[in-house]
Amino acid sequence: MSAVTDRLPVFPWDKLTPFKQTAAAHPDGIVDLSVGTPVDPVPEVIQKALVAAADSPGYPTVWGTPELRDAITGWLTRRLGAREVTHRHVLPVVGSKELVAWLPTQLGLGPGDRIAHPRLAYPTYEVGARLARAHHEVYDDPTALDPEGLKLLWLNSPSNPTGKVLAKEELTRIVTWARAHDILIFSDECYLELGWEADPVSVLHPDVNGGSYDGIVAVHSLSKRSNLAGYRAAFLAGDPAVLGPLLEIRKHGGMMTSAPTQAAAVAALNDDDHVRVQRERYATRREALRAALQSHGFRIDHSEASLYLWATRDEPCWTTVAHLADLGILVAPGDFYGEAGQHHIRVALTATDPHITAAVTRLTS
Repeated sequence: MSAVTDRLPVFPWDKLTPFKQTAAAHPDGIVDLSVGTPVDPVPEVIQKALVAAADSPGYPTVWGTPELRDAITGWLTRRLGAREVTHRHVLPVVGSKELVAWLPTQLGLGPGDRIAHPRLAYPTYEVGARLARAHHEVYDDPTALDPEGLKLLWLNSPSNPTGKVLAKEELTRIVTWARAHDILIFSDECYLELGWEADPVSVLHPDVNGGSYDGIVAVHSLSKRSNLAGYRAAFLAGDPAVLGPLLEIRKHGGMMTSAPTQAAAVAALNDDDHVRVQRERYATRREALRAALQSHGFRIDHSEASLYLWATRDEPCWTTVAHLADLGILVAPGDFYGEAGQHHIRVALTATDPHITAAVTRLTS
């Protein structure tokens, strides 16, 4: 077992423990803006669907029910503008994090293979490469990479942690380059429903992919847009030539989304109203936090989408973390997401309205 753990980086969140203790000691309590975990209720329409499917004694299927696949293809068409998507173009997964962590292994990648992800990125991209013993590297512009031996290219738009959105023209350029070099693209689009100052576009849009899904797969999650992080419901969409073998591998591994969760996902994907309501909540919190941080001397970079504000006072990120912990506010240091983040912090919008109000008060007093 140690041989496996030796390949992994130190779990970053453990380093926040002393600052969490400092923030928790604040007389009015801690305001935790460090982790992007939903805090608002699961929409009633989804809860009812889950309960109605509670009597599910048999094994679910890895590919999901036909109703779930219909809901996914319907959402892809309605929300992303995807065309001619069939059941062969989709695959449910047990939350997006397990997919990111185990994808290189399931693709058969290993020593000698190269995997690339953005310079500022969700740490699990690196973890997935390390678990597969593949070589991982970072980029600012993927098309500047040496394509030799590059097997998997991760995109992330909107970005976690920066909230940066890749424009349609940029996505088109990247897809064209990757196809020219036979490089598989996986595009993490889990925050696509949460655009504020930009309208995020999927690699599944025909303006980006030219009407073909060859060599591209998009990753989507219901965790943030539907408050379903606790349900572990996500899915892939794109090239059937990639998803077909993944389905077979995941069947052997028993990687099944539970039957009640599948029913809940159908309800979530078929209902747009609850997404609008949740977006409005986040928009209100974002506006309040953004103004408070700026009044406190912060600059907000990027952050045109997603559930975070990428903020800086042009000082080492841990200095900022300590300063805010003294105010009872816990945030994530930017270097959790790569060395390029060492002067930024990530501030999550995922806190209750009273906690957001408390943070605003402390920042502006």
